[in-house]
Amino acid sequence: MELHQVRYFLAVASTLNFTRAAEMCNVTQPALTKGVQKLEQELGGELIYRERQLTHLTDLGKAVLPMLERALASTEAVRRRAREFQKKEVAPLTIGLAPSISASLVVEPIAEIRKIVPGLHVELREEPPSRLVELLLEGEVNVALVGDLYDRPERIDDWALFEERYVAVLAPSHELADRPVIGMDALREANILDRSYCDVAPKFLRRCFPDAPPRHNHRSCRDLHLQHLAAAGFGIVLAPEHMPRLPTLKALPIEGDPVWREVRLLAVQGRRYSPALDAFIKVVRLHDWSLHAGSPLQSGRHSHLEATGMSA
Repeated sequence: MELHQVRYFLAVASTLNFTRAAEMCNVTQPALTKGVQKLEQELGGELIYRERQLTHLTDLGKAVLPMLERALASTEAVRRRAREFQKKEVAPLTIGLAPSISASLVVEPIAEIRKIVPGLHVELREEPPSRLVELLLEGEVNVALVGDLYDRPERIDDWALFEERYVAVLAPSHELADRPVIGMDALREANILDRSYCDVAPKFLRRCFPDAPPRHNHRSCRDLHLQHLAAAGFGIVLAPEHMPRLPTLKALPIEGDPVWREVRLLAVQGRRYSPALDAFIKVVRLHDWSLHAGSPLQSGRHSHLEATGMSA
């Protein structure tokens, strides 16, 4: 099936006149008629009853008309997008975010590169860190921001951006909510909502509660579920400071800031960067994260993380 054949048929269907249809397609009437006949042969039946004054669609013609209209429209859309891409009028960029990474962290970098990449089209995808690595390798995601990540493949480039501490997230009505800092003794007596799917959480608990684990009466595999439980007064979530959270919750520091994590940028090693991806990586790596995120990476803190095994 040739696209020009489809175009000829659609012109006849809209005009019910071969002469006017040929004029619309800028071809001779015999050429148009031949194209429609070839399309009918491929589809195995007549599409148009050819009568001088009563030309009209057959039942088969009526049945395939909307499908052929969609096929032609899709093809033309593909061609337009290809032309725009070649002219750099469209610059797609898919950014993966782990569930504990706030989209607010990438807003400023996106706004900055939009100034130099006018055709920027951004898509944000939220997936677990391990799934983001798969999507990077498959080409479904161009770049990703994660915190907790184990077993990074060799093909993945990895840049540490900043550190953030773990805090206690709780409802304003919680009995500990009025404290400026939550001490370890108070945490030991509180009900901690189980966030053990987070790679850092087990290390956090071992460090903070070496003698006996905290009480875990409630759990979920999703941060949002745990936050709703916390908002309802069921307990405290131990989570990264800049994790997206419900506006009804408070985040309080923990005495001594015992646990930190690194937020990292991931991309596929050796893969050719598009202009949008190249600009994003450069802007993110040069961004001053101390202005609105955690503390900038320092060699002393980095060494402490590695020594205690608390980085992720």
